[in-house]
Amino acid sequence: MTAHDLGVRHLCRGIITHPLGLHCDVSTSNVPPDGSPRVSRILSGLHRAVEQEATFFDTSDSYGYGYSERVIGQFVRENPDLPLQLSSKVGQIRGSAEHPYAGRHIHHQLEQTLENLYAEELHLYTLDSFDFGPGDRYLDNAIDCMRTLREVRAIRAIGMRGPFTHYAASPEEWAAQAERFLYLFRLIKPDVVWTRFNAFTPAVSLEGQDLFTFTARHGAGLVLAAPLGHGLLAGGGASGLVTPATLSPRRTGLLPPLRNRVDEQLRVLSRHFGDAPGTLTRLALRSSLQRGDQCVVVVGFSNAGQVEENYSCLGDPLTTAELGVVDEVYAGLRAQVQEAASSAPVKELQL
Repeated sequence: MTAHDLGVRHLCRGIITHPLGLHCDVSTSNVPPDGSPRVSRILSGLHRAVEQEATFFDTSDSYGYGYSERVIGQFVRENPDLPLQLSSKVGQIRGSAEHPYAGRHIHHQLEQTLENLYAEELHLYTLDSFDFGPGDRYLDNAIDCMRTLREVRAIRAIGMRGPFTHYAASPEEWAAQAERFLYLFRLIKPDVVWTRFNAFTPAVSLEGQDLFTFTARHGAGLVLAAPLGHGLLAGGGASGLVTPATLSPRRTGLLPPLRNRVDEQLRVLSRHFGDAPGTLTRLALRSSLQRGDQCVVVVGFSNAGQVEENYSCLGDPLTTAELGVVDEVYAGLRAQVQEAASSAPVKELQL
């Protein structure tokens, strides 16, 4: 990363990292028994990111039921001297426990995560679900477990998920998520909030503030995931726009009318900023990276080429006027999704 504003950032106490990291969610589908072809591509991507000064690797015990953690662990074993910050999550896998947050299950999952990652400590450990059992039965236990793990330095920082539901949810559903988040945030007192954030994410009000102002006021860092909207905001082809031939598997879940509306909005950006390859990716990443000094952005990848594109396209910071153009177009994208939600099955809008 060569742009002058992309030096290390202070995410929270104990975590100083470069602001663009990797989101490592490696699927176990279509992988040969030895896993070598896909693992080789992922490892190459991790190597390329490190060459670009990336240090923050984000994953979860639920991604491939530990498979993603083990891939990162292989990289760590092969490169033991790299100064990496490792982030994982807990709360989706119950196993034989009564609940993912019951008893010592969090401790057990962390032990397995550390073994998978070939690590002695975890920099960030995130509570990955708002479900703490009936009547929040296991909430106090989860909080106590996480604080104990931080006290004994098995983890450096406690994370929790930000308010999120599907992109096409109603304003009332988003407001309910915000209320639930606020309730849990006050009790958990996390060091970091991990959340999906991109052009399709509606703004939520937290004590009259947006998420960035709210977390900064409370001294919490932010990890922003899915900045490219699962590829929707990155475009494709020489023009930077997605065509039917370059649709990603995730994108094909959109109904054709909505795909056309998304492309129409992206053309506005191409007319304003040019259609050079990587332009739309740069705008999506930049508009996330510049939201706050306490923000770290993690972007997904499947090979070294994608990593190279993501890190090489960043360029100089967007000006205030340029950010205004991007925000205006992204507001139009959110409006299109909300309009489509009233006439399409929600499953068609799981971007």
